[in-house]
Amino acid sequence: MLTLLFIILFWHLSAFTSAPPLKDQSIQLAILLDTSNSMDGLIDQAKSQLWKIVNELAAAKCADGKKPGIKIALYEYGNDNLSSAEGYIRQVSGLTDDLDLISEKLFSLSTNGGNEFCGHVINSSLRQLAWSTLPNDLKMIFIAGNEPFTQGGIAYRTSCGLAREKGVVVNTIFCGPFDEGMRTGWKDGADITGGSYMSIEQNRKTVYIATPYDERISALNEKLNKTYVYYGAGGASKKEMQATQDSNAETYGQANKVERAVSKSSHAYRNSSWDLVDAAKENEEVIAKAKDDELPKEMKGMSVPQRQAFVKEKADERSKIQNEIQSLNKKRQEFLTANTPKDAGDTMLDAVMIKAIKEKAKEKNLIY
Repeated sequence: MLTLLFIILFWHLSAFTSAPPLKDQSIQLAILLDTSNSMDGLIDQAKSQLWKIVNELAAAKCADGKKPGIKIALYEYGNDNLSSAEGYIRQVSGLTDDLDLISEKLFSLSTNGGNEFCGHVINSSLRQLAWSTLPNDLKMIFIAGNEPFTQGGIAYRTSCGLAREKGVVVNTIFCGPFDEGMRTGWKDGADITGGSYMSIEQNRKTVYIATPYDERISALNEKLNKTYVYYGAGGASKKEMQATQDSNAETYGQANKVERAVSKSSHAYRNSSWDLVDAAKENEEVIAKAKDDELPKEMKGMSVPQRQAFVKEKADERSKIQNEIQSLNKKRQEFLTANTPKDAGDTMLDAVMIKAIKEKAKEKNLIY
């Protein structure tokens, strides 16, 4: 009998120790924005704060020290220009790690009238997006708007119940007085999934504090752009998009452009679909397979060894620039911490999103 117990115990221990390790963690974020007439301020905040939010996501570490993968999706709802048959809802972008694409889509949004069906857009995002099924991944929806959460033909309780089944946390952001959002269902929607209910002043402008490090980081950003080596049919246009999104960020001031530069120096900013340096990290064969007529002028006619040497040179240069930006940003963050009023921006979109992300990240053993 004792021998049998030892055999059973050994079998259980063997099964435990031989279990496959957890897959690398990821963070998936779906941002659902009300684009009805009254939401110009909300969209403006989203445009001006995107890169600050990305930087907070990029700062997360897994328990083993690795960095989680990051994907963001974007929906708009409540706009009369959208199809009534679809509930005045549009998937602007599916879950993607192409952050320039998210920026481009965000800057294309405009507001116009509308019916705001919160339950419907949450349901659409849950059914349309490729949500992870892994329990250790952080999956979150952020929905922002200013009308009752109860509108539309799909009940928010049904949609939020589906989110809970999928392990997706719904966080609600009411653009108006906190108590009004509570009365109109916004807090109840968040509570169903254990998410956060928040209210913001959507018409409040983002205020950036200049630091002594901004100018140097901006200069490094220009050098960083020169390390991108496009390839493929759409490579040249994607590189142009990169420059356009730099310009879009700068429309909110140099400090916001700096936030974007910091994002571009992090692991979250990946462009393997059009940049040979990033692509070669995943599969070096892409360097040899790239078509000559789809490469930049300086690479045309190169042999494969010449291509490899060129890409390696750019990769080394990029790594050096990114490390310097990250080092400068640490000093920049220290300056901002010392010079930012404690209550500055605590009712802004980025502040409430970052707070909610960090709270839930702890439950997934993600470290900040």
